[in-house]
Amino acid sequence: MQKPKTPLFSREWWKEFGWLNLGTVILAIGVYFFKFPNHFTTGGVSGISILVAHYMPNVTTATLNLILNVLLLLIGVIFMGRGFGVKTAYSALLSSLLTLFFEKAVPMAAPMTSQPVLELMFAVGLPAIGSAILFNVDASSGGTDIIAMLVKKFSHLNIGLALGIADLIVAVGACLAFGMETGLFSLFGLFLKSYMVDLVMDNLRTYKVFQIITANPDPICKYIMEKLHHSATIMEGQGSFTHEERKVIMTVINRSQAIRLQTFVRATDPHSFITITSSSEIVGKGFRGTSE
Repeated sequence: MQKPKTPLFSREWWKEFGWLNLGTVILAIGVYFFKFPNHFTTGGVSGISILVAHYMPNVTTATLNLILNVLLLLIGVIFMGRGFGVKTAYSALLSSLLTLFFEKAVPMAAPMTSQPVLELMFAVGLPAIGSAILFNVDASSGGTDIIAMLVKKFSHLNIGLALGIADLIVAVGACLAFGMETGLFSLFGLFLKSYMVDLVMDNLRTYKVFQIITANPDPICKYIMEKLHHSATIMEGQGSFTHEERKVIMTVINRSQAIRLQTFVRATDPHSFITITSSSEIVGKGFRGTSE
């Protein structure tokens, strides 16, 4: 099932719009201030722009990045029609315009530091964080993701493998254009990027799963529903030693609410027993994988 569309200008819409802009800004900062000046070609349109700009010195990297993204956006609109993501188009255009703005406002003739390993961490880390935020609101930064959408629509090729090979070719190109040191940094950054995106996404999607064993479930359930705006499931339980009847409350909440619920339960029923686990995959109403 597809995720339902968020009502325009609703509270949830503004929240998603804020995350969309934040992810795009973080990505653009990482690309312009750390990736471009170090020539780290870790795949994608920005990596291609760095390579092409090396052989076309009259055109800046940021300008090429904008041109390539706009061309891909146009191709996406032509061939994907209504299936083309508005969020992806917005993010791709905004990130390209931001890098162009940074180029005019803060020219970078050389890297900010003399520590390439430190620069690589930011060149990979910031775009990874930005991309993870975008993926979390069902968007992306465009670029090669648009190519992936086209490949998925018109062929049965393995998209992940195809894009991985393309990114690898771009990274290897850095060895020829900028020397082995920059090329090896680019190759290492390419492998590190995918790991960091997965890591950040897992952290963004982490929820806390509570199982509360209590003799007084009503105030706890009321607190969960009225204060935390979540639901809960109540199950029957029995102590194996005392054979006393207990209720087992199970609920899933976000990390910021976990401390509040734990504090309330301990104050309401000091004899309760709480187990808390983390999960990054919650499927169901109010979370993912539902159209309701």
